[in-house]
Amino acid sequence: MYCLSINNKDYKKIRALGYNPVGLGNDNFNEHWIRDNTGENISSKNHKYGEYTFHYWFWKNKLNIIDDNKWIGFCAYRRFWSQDTSTLKISSKKDFLKYPSKAWDENSVILGQYICMDRWTLMKILKHGLSSFIKNPKFIFKKNRNLKLHFDSFHGQGNLDKAIELLDEKEREDFKIFMNNNNSYNRGNMFICKSKKLISRYYESIFPWLKRCEDIFGLDFKNNYGSERMYGFLAERYLSYWFNKYAKVTTWPIIFYDLNKNDPS
Repeated sequence: MYCLSINNKDYKKIRALGYNPVGLGNDNFNEHWIRDNTGENISSKNHKYGEYTFHYWFWKNKLNIIDDNKWIGFCAYRRFWSQDTSTLKISSKKDFLKYPSKAWDENSVILGQYICMDRWTLMKILKHGLSSFIKNPKFIFKKNRNLKLHFDSFHGQGNLDKAIELLDEKEREDFKIFMNNNNSYNRGNMFICKSKKLISRYYESIFPWLKRCEDIFGLDFKNNYGSERMYGFLAERYLSYWFNKYAKVTTWPIIFYDLNKNDPS
């Protein structure tokens, strides 16, 4: 399990869980961290790509030397996998995932539980989605709100359509359907997988796409968090779409637990 953090002070806490600490960003990390700025890397894009600069590093520098048919997982300093499906709150070390569940035996990928994006308050409608609701009044009704509406409203009107047009042709229409026909996706931008080949195929699909998106959106745009980190938000939706299309998936609880504020014991 690789645990990503932006804080050097999290090292001992992550190691205490038995996870591999991965340092992202510009904190003064000690020499024991795995870093995304060694070997072949795109660490300079971290402010836009988020955790995906490590995924790129992992793909190019680590994936090929890991034994196949071995579970490989990713979590973050504020988001963790629970030990079982009945654990929905972390209160001690025993609640963190320590080993693969027998329930996973027939599956190749574990994704987080679904997060629904149709629960809009009036304030959110007025602040983020007013133009979308004016253009298409059907979105007033909760049953009509989809992932595309949410992305357009929070991450830039029209950006999703432009990005989808840059996808490989075999994914373009299916991803468009996914965004238009669903109002939820697997939370966390995290996965656990026991197939190196499948992980590699996912990386071979997403990274060339994100690079093509750079030709349209660049790396220097600054607005609010929703648009500035757009590549990470695109990847979060695409991860859910891609693995559910190509793998046998089990959903598993991802729990918020901030290592900065808590010391698991």
